Amino acid sequence: MQRLAMPRKSFAAPTLFTLIGLVLLLGLGTWQVQRLHWKEGLIAERAAAVSGAPAALPRTLDEARALEFHRVRAAGRFLHEHELHLHATTAVGEAGFHVVTPFALARGGTVLVDRGFVPQRLLDPATRAASNPAGEVEVTGLLRLAPDGRPSWFSPDNRSDRNEWFYIDTAAMAQAARLPDVPQFYVDADATPNPGGFPLGAQTRLDLPNDHLQYAVTWYALAGALVIVYILLLRRRRGESN
Repeated sequence: MQRLAMPRKSFAAPTLFTLIGLVLLLGLGTWQVQRLHWKEGLIAERAAAVSGAPAALPRTLDEARALEFHRVRAAGRFLHEHELHLHATTAVGEAGFHVVTPFALARGGTVLVDRGFVPQRLLDPATRAASNPAGEVEVTGLLRLAPDGRPSWFSPDNRSDRNEWFYIDTAAMAQAARLPDVPQFYVDADATPNPGGFPLGAQTRLDLPNDHLQYAVTWYALAGALVIVYILLLRRRRGESN
């Protein structure tokens, strides 16, 4: 009796699936390599910026864009009666606030200065009166650009009526402090100690995570695994058809 031949299974579907998956995985791996080079350049650029000598405070937003994360210096006096409280958390998870104080520049105009972190118990200015210098002083710190709006969908709304802020909004802060418009940049004061230790300056986190290499390796490894699975499937079906 003649043995019936088994129908040969088509390789078209697994081949198409493998090609599409391979293109996608290789594309993701290559994208992560590009991101790696971009992040390395950004890290080097920021490191060079923060290590330079302090520059004069810019006068316009266009000038400020070229100086973000550069050290700047300005003379003037703090308007402590108008200080603003920005929710913040330290690197070790302690909740508190950044004290953001308008700074009347000796050259004219006003800029916001993030003087640094205070814990909840020191939020009331009366608990740290000695740390609020009177008269003209010099401030040095990093120039920061304020966001154009809410940083993310998860950021709560600022509560100007309660002096409770979740992100920098220079226009709204100026209005709440009853001051003329301030520029859309501010100064993150450096680690120069304040009497009593607070506010604690230098709060800008300069370390940038750079995990793109391991992401790229992961995507390329998955692409290699997909090829291996396809080859094993191909051999198995050929064996079944013999």
